[in-house]
Amino acid sequence: MKASRVLVAVAAILALTATPAQAAPGGAYAGLDNCPLTSATMKDPTNLQVGCVHSVTTGGSVTIGANVVPLDSPITIQFGVYWPADAPVREFPDGTVANVYSTVPAAKGKTLVAKPLQVSIPGIANIIPGVTSVFAQVELAGSITGFVPLATGEDTPVFVLPVKLHLYNALFGTKCYIGSDSNPIRFSPTTGTTSPPAPNQPITGDPGTLTVVPDPNGFETLGVGFTGATLVDNAYGVPKANGCGLIPGSLDALINLAFGLPSAPGKNAVVFSGNNTAFALSPSLDDLTGALAAS
Repeated sequence: MKASRVLVAVAAILALTATPAQAAPGGAYAGLDNCPLTSATMKDPTNLQVGCVHSVTTGGSVTIGANVVPLDSPITIQFGVYWPADAPVREFPDGTVANVYSTVPAAKGKTLVAKPLQVSIPGIANIIPGVTSVFAQVELAGSITGFVPLATGEDTPVFVLPVKLHLYNALFGTKCYIGSDSNPIRFSPTTGTTSPPAPNQPITGDPGTLTVVPDPNGFETLGVGFTGATLVDNAYGVPKANGCGLIPGSLDALINLAFGLPSAPGKNAVVFSGNNTAFALSPSLDDLTGALAAS
């Protein structure tokens, strides 16, 4: 290779390595850096609107029968959204309607990010965590569906979140779950009032504070924020355990007995409190991408 070509190649490598990484979105778009902007679904030109969602819950609890597990570390949910060409809407009792968005998983497999929860085993003193207790990792068990951001304050779910609980314990093996992809726990949380089957009674969430911020750089994208919200659901059921034990399945019956599984609808509840959500919405992917890049 001639010396001039070597110099050009070296210069190109130096230029590439010196290029700074693109800054994460800021302002009203803070937290939206894992939005799947390059997804083929987001790029579909027939979409009427596209957007990004980043939601963090800092408190609350999950109740399965008589067992209450506090949510003592943040749970992050993030995804892309699109309003497809058939323009689905949900009608509320007062006759108003709101768009129903489909979702696209977050980039880098980060749609749901949460630390394991420590769960006490009923009837056993928790002396050695992970032996006399269980660590439960909340995992997605399918796509988030029915996202209706303007359902805040209405007696209807804001989204449907299918999950499974991956249980870790010295004796449970590596494939122990409550729920599965084919039979998940389906949280349908609302900021309004629930209508659960007995014996549960209705409970009410809190829509928090809504803010709408026009893009500061002239893009058509809107920054929508929900702060201090509480989402609740006490109408879901919880299926049996599966795959538990060093011989998978050998401890299923014991876990079902200890936790009262399956637990029928009307005996369970979830509260997502201290919820803050950032939502960017645009009529086009190019506009959305430009707005995030310029923020």
